[in-house]
Amino acid sequence: MLLLVGLGNPGAEYAGHRHNVGFMALDRIVERFGFGPWRRKFQGQLAEGRIGTEKVLALKPETFMNESGRAVGEATRFYKLDPADVVVFYDELDLAFGRVRVKRGGGLAGHNGLRSMNRHVGPDFARVRIGINHPGDKSRVTRHVLGNFAKSEQALLNDLLDAVADASSFLPDGEDGQMMTRIAHLCPPPKSEKKKKPKPQDKAPADASEKGTS
Repeated sequence: MLLLVGLGNPGAEYAGHRHNVGFMALDRIVERFGFGPWRRKFQGQLAEGRIGTEKVLALKPETFMNESGRAVGEATRFYKLDPADVVVFYDELDLAFGRVRVKRGGGLAGHNGLRSMNRHVGPDFARVRIGINHPGDKSRVTRHVLGNFAKSEQALLNDLLDAVADASSFLPDGEDGQMMTRIAHLCPPPKSEKKKKPKPQDKAPADASEKGTS
């Protein structure tokens, strides 16, 4: 049995936030594989279904991000699951938007949801890291993660969530590499644009900014 966990914050006001992309991914998986209805359990919302022949539980904790691990800990104890049976979907600042990485175990990367997971479940769960970009300045991080995806990002986000749901068919067999390959095939990440260095003759004089000032 697998336990798939989406990290996010409950409530309509948070639904579109980048920090809630874990919830979004789980919703798409539940829809893609025809899971049963969501019901309240383990301080969260739980749905049951199958991916292939594997029985799978989907859990969205309603304890808010900082306490996500409490709900997951309850579920793992009830079903007698090991950390290796848990797969967590969450937002990753240090990964470009449109990219997804899957790994087993690892650090916390400053993510409060992972910190809570580590405290209540241990570090050895699988992670599906969904890139949301870094805003470039530490002072802008909170506003970035607790902000909605831009309108210009919506089409790629929708395609990415579909790709993540489709590729989740590889999770029961632990085929992380094939999952990432499938996602990249279905939803190629946008190519990064390299900034062109100005030619010497295009450079402004060193004191240009000081002209016309007092």
